[in-house]
Amino acid sequence: MTGFTTDAFGRIVGANQVLTDPDLMRGYLADWTGRRTGAADAVVRPRTTAEVSAVVAECARTGVAVVVQGGNTGLVGGSVPEVAGGPVVVLSTARMTDVEAVDPVEMCVGVQAGATVASIAAAAAAAGTRFAIDLASRDSATAGGIVATSAGGIHVVRHGGTRAQVLGIEAVRADGRVLRRWSPLRKDNVGYDLPGLLAGSEGTLAVITGVLFAVVDQPGHTAAAVVGIDTADEVFTLIRQIRRAGLVIEAVELMTRAGVALVVEAGARPALAGSSGYQVLLEVSGADPVQRLAAVLADSGVADAVVDEGPARPLWELRERHTETIAAASTTVPVKLDVTIRRRDLDAFLADLDELIASLPYPCRLVVFGHAADGNLHVNLLDVPVEQQAEVAHRVLERVVAREGSVSAEHGIGRDKREWLSVVRDEVDVATMRAVKQAWDPDGRLNPGVLFPDAPD
Repeated sequence: MTGFTTDAFGRIVGANQVLTDPDLMRGYLADWTGRRTGAADAVVRPRTTAEVSAVVAECARTGVAVVVQGGNTGLVGGSVPEVAGGPVVVLSTARMTDVEAVDPVEMCVGVQAGATVASIAAAAAAAGTRFAIDLASRDSATAGGIVATSAGGIHVVRHGGTRAQVLGIEAVRADGRVLRRWSPLRKDNVGYDLPGLLAGSEGTLAVITGVLFAVVDQPGHTAAAVVGIDTADEVFTLIRQIRRAGLVIEAVELMTRAGVALVVEAGARPALAGSSGYQVLLEVSGADPVQRLAAVLADSGVADAVVDEGPARPLWELRERHTETIAAASTTVPVKLDVTIRRRDLDAFLADLDELIASLPYPCRLVVFGHAADGNLHVNLLDVPVEQQAEVAHRVLERVVAREGSVSAEHGIGRDKREWLSVVRDEVDVATMRAVKQAWDPDGRLNPGVLFPDAPD
């Protein structure tokens, strides 16, 4: 390190956009759950890619680590700086919110990294198109964040995850140089897929400053249904029957009786009168979707269901209020794990969780919900004593690995799950990822401590 001073950042972005007061920085130094906190020498808030480039170049010159932060809605500590030996700054994209006009011919939209999912969706809708990425944190999750974690959301079953929606990217390398791969072409296989590489890189390779997203056609008429089922496996029978009927599946969300009960207690309107172990929220599109979906459910022998014309917000409220309701209901910060299970193992894994909860020496409530069609489950353990939380999280992830699932579905590895990297990826795989990290960030200054558990030998 030579000559580090926050004054240099002030000359780049303006002194009022460099935060050093502990009270002003506090919100940038804790994750969404409040469980993980860190420290930094400053929070820098650039407005343009040119400013990001200059800030990162200054950090390279003075040996300062950079932790980039978008909406800070992650659950694995990936955007919270650790206390380290050298200086570190949080680079916030909160002011980088521009959304360009949607191109209705090329079917794409360019955005800055700090644009929220909700603002991108609004721009797409105004142009008669649809942004295919949607998640409950849409009002705070940002473009850079969802690309950095390769987030999924509710429409993966229809359109694929975030990586599939990224056409181009703009990012600042560790030395301050700007990489811009920005083309709407769907077929362009010249060289490595650098936008695809940065998707899921969790800020360890470059600072994402802009994204060229694909947009899709609006689905037209939609219908939603909440269906009571006794086993999670019944979801896949319903999916097959709906598709065979010629309807397009837009979303499939699994909820448990315990989770729905919490949401209803918090004020949401119940959809079903029965006591099924699970409730599935289905959204479909096509001609006459309400009548056709109702007919499929009737032909399938479903006894407990309600069907409504889209957007069916009261039905969606049952699913989307889960996160806030769980947080409010737990006596401690909930243990929240984002995992993927092979679809054929869904019931067996849920039974694994019930067995685990029953074995715990303290009261613990389990609430599971998620994107059933792609096997992504959000596992929530309520009321777990703070001193037991790391252990119970470990025991859940052990069961995920035993079922050959993924310990990270759409939030990344971050800092919380980095010890699992060598468990779920083999030696050659990890060595290859380390080689990529070394090539892009030879000094290890971009988001240090994320993804990799330690320095390579």
